[in-house]
Amino acid sequence: MDFLNYAFMQRALLAAVLVGVIAPAVGIYLVQRRQALMGDGIGHVAMTGVGLGFLLSTSPVWMATAVAVVGSVLMELIRWYGKTRGDIALAMLFYGGMAGGVMLINLAPGGSNANLTSYLFGSLSTVAPSDVTAVCVLAGFVLLVTVGLRRQLFAVSQDEEFARVTGLPVRALNLLTAVTAAVTVTVAMRVVGLLLVSALMVVPVAAAQQLSRSFAATFAIAVAIGVTVTVSGTITSYYQYVPPGATIVLMTIAAFLVLTALAAPLARRRARAAAADRPAGDPAECSIPATPGAADEVGVRPRTARTGTMARQTQT
Repeated sequence: MDFLNYAFMQRALLAAVLVGVIAPAVGIYLVQRRQALMGDGIGHVAMTGVGLGFLLSTSPVWMATAVAVVGSVLMELIRWYGKTRGDIALAMLFYGGMAGGVMLINLAPGGSNANLTSYLFGSLSTVAPSDVTAVCVLAGFVLLVTVGLRRQLFAVSQDEEFARVTGLPVRALNLLTAVTAAVTVTVAMRVVGLLLVSALMVVPVAAAQQLSRSFAATFAIAVAIGVTVTVSGTITSYYQYVPPGATIVLMTIAAFLVLTALAAPLARRRARAAAADRPAGDPAECSIPATPGAADEVGVRPRTARTGTMARQTQT
């Protein structure tokens, strides 16, 4: 535990815990909406914010947050109105954001592409006290949205039409989800990196879904996985001198593979237990007649044995 004696490791671990909580908390809604790669696109756009931060000699975290929020809103607008050409517009937005960041940071006084490494792939030693303050404030906003509005966000993520019929402000909630994802990307860039943060938003959720299908359980398991891999990856990078972002992502993928391997036998065991608990005369075990009748046309499966007995009693 000697790493706790260093101030930069204390800051890095605090940031890692916060990232491990909020990344899956936002990612679960993106997975439900089938927008798993949205975080990757926002990370490209946030590069322009990092470059502006260096060029204007301001905080790259806050500037990246502002640019990422604007980019996420544009992504939602393109999704609504882009129609068939929306994918081309998104591609230009993503790659333009990356190219803009590289250009701006090279125009900054004393800037070079080497300064981008810590933002692209994460770095422990570069987490400054001001970064910790920004991470805490932004993480608090993300938790307030993802937990406080979980019912509304889940309804919109599952079925937008149904949510609209029930009176929910679907477009406002979609924009709020996009903005929250943008904030999460900028929070995580100091620990995981802009190019790898999308994995931390998606893979823990996919791993949790191997064990549970309920939203609450999936949410809790995904957050537990996120915190475990971010803290473990941060400590491992300190002792082994390896990049923290790559270490965290590889640990996350390893957790997914392990849980996937365990999920199949657990599912078979539950199925056998359910079959053993079912009564011997359960109608589910009865056969279906070979010739479909009128009952089949409305989705009812008549039971051969009982139907035949009832017919004989009626004839008698």
